[in-house]
Amino acid sequence: TTHNRLVIAHLRSVLVIQKTNSTSTMAPAGQVLLAPSPSEGKVYDFMYYLKGAAAGGICCSLTHGALTPVDVVKTRVQLDPVKYNRGLIGGFQQVIAEEGAMALTTGLGATVLGYFIQGWFKFGGVEFFKIQSAQYLGEQKAWDNKTAIYIGAAAGAEFIADLFLCPLEAVRIRAVSDPEWADGLADGFVKMAKTEGIGGFYAGLLPILAKQIPYTCAKFVVQGTVADGIYGSMGKSPKEVDGTTSVGISLLSGVIAGVASAIISPPADTLLSKVNKKGAGGEGTMMVRLGRIANEIGFWKLCTVGLAPRCVMIGTLTAGQFGIFDTVMSALGASKFHFHNPSADH
Repeated sequence: TTHNRLVIAHLRSVLVIQKTNSTSTMAPAGQVLLAPSPSEGKVYDFMYYLKGAAAGGICCSLTHGALTPVDVVKTRVQLDPVKYNRGLIGGFQQVIAEEGAMALTTGLGATVLGYFIQGWFKFGGVEFFKIQSAQYLGEQKAWDNKTAIYIGAAAGAEFIADLFLCPLEAVRIRAVSDPEWADGLADGFVKMAKTEGIGGFYAGLLPILAKQIPYTCAKFVVQGTVADGIYGSMGKSPKEVDGTTSVGISLLSGVIAGVASAIISPPADTLLSKVNKKGAGGEGTMMVRLGRIANEIGFWKLCTVGLAPRCVMIGTLTAGQFGIFDTVMSALGASKFHFHNPSADH
């Protein structure tokens, strides 16, 4: 009948519309991540934070992975300063002469994986916490209190990130201190779990928090402050410069932030390397072991052992991180958040 034909035609049109909508909305995950941010205004939504986390994971894993040889030498100097007493270049020569060039890649797997996870939560977390704080306070108050926001955002994000990083860092340091201890990352995890349990993975949690939280706070505060100063001296805002200039400013401010961060964190960094060495500090709780290690080394050496290679490593690493982060964010179509001084518009 005519009525039945009309019903069938209507159902067919509905099915065609539904099929078209489902095809357009069910984009692959990669296309979703690469989707550009809205051009009308800035929307800091779930996709923005996901892109920030991905960019953070990429920049941290690449930079830390590339500097694994430097980290191997630095850790050896911290663990055995009597033997490795010839500086950074001399340390490289000693390791290569005694164990071969491949020894400089010890712990590479744990480093890449651990710092991808850490970077994911650190950079993604900093973006989330600072944007939420800025939106809550309003533009002017956020600008006036941006240092406090940077510190709070960096501390909160780093704390979360270190809970994931600590087990991988424990395996990495054990592997560097004793190259014959494990055959790769997976074997190291299994051995540590069997011999020491969960406590072995988190023996260095307090030192890593004491090292990473001040380091990360200084890194983001100094980098943000220096970058704002450079933009101010140019008389331009971040959105008024091209991509090459923006990355250049990120690299320069990153070097300065990295050196500043490296100077304030050596004591905890040395304790972290020591406490993850088998038998270090004797028996007892983690605090007792850390106390013994600190007394044995002395405060001055805690502050200065491995400082030169650490400044080289962290200065380079931090500059690379901010440069790669900004580049990846731009490639993903995300417009990075910057604090803005509304009074400067008047």
